[in-house]
Amino acid sequence: MRTNKVLETWRNGGQTIGGWISADSSYTTEIMGHIGFDWLVVDQQHGASDSSQMIGLLQAISLSDTVPFVRVRWNDPAMIMRALDAGAYGIIVPLVNNKEEAERAVWACRYPPVGGRSSGPFRAAMYGGANYGAEANDNIAVVVMIETAEALDNLDEILSVDGVDAAYIGPSDLAYAIDITPTGDNHDPKHVETVHKIFDACKRHGVVAGAHTGSLEFTKKWLEHGFQMVMLGADTGFMRARASEELAAARESIS
Repeated sequence: MRTNKVLETWRNGGQTIGGWISADSSYTTEIMGHIGFDWLVVDQQHGASDSSQMIGLLQAISLSDTVPFVRVRWNDPAMIMRALDAGAYGIIVPLVNNKEEAERAVWACRYPPVGGRSSGPFRAAMYGGANYGAEANDNIAVVVMIETAEALDNLDEILSVDGVDAAYIGPSDLAYAIDITPTGDNHDPKHVETVHKIFDACKRHGVVAGAHTGSLEFTKKWLEHGFQMVMLGADTGFMRARASEELAAARESIS
């Protein structure tokens, strides 16, 4: 089976940088794949693509060496298994609140006897290659999102669940959880302190700490802090930022 290079890097203590696919375009996804990110996430929760488009986006990522992840809409085994069967090598599960919900996410990502994933990797077996069924349990990354007040209260029990590979911080929902204004990248000391708390808990439990960012400033900040999974930006964000910058510069030349 094709090795999950991201999981391999994490298990060796290394750091990875990823990108986000918010658009529903296989063309822009293919471009993002060839930029050189370690991983790309097809966002089914807040992105523009639907479940039928997900396959095409995963195929576009597969034209590069970048590892394909999917953020599912909800902690729903049917959604998780569908994304895995389509070829996702990592699943990001939003709004995980407690141990039982973390266990459900892991269960859906693992074949028996350690989980309940149904056998039917219609595309995953082509992407993953020979012996997929026997080796998938060791090559699929399970990432739970820590972003609610309940999750903060239950942080240690969530991170103690066997099979949780990484905990990924959603900064805007985390801001709601601690009663401050969501700004994406957040300089509020209370927010920074909470992120540090999650990072320290990950270290205690041997779980990879992940952070969602929207700028080079915060990507570098969290990489330097020791996070092993950091998102640099999204396809739509990169397009908007570059176009806005160059349009403003061009307008300065209008007399």
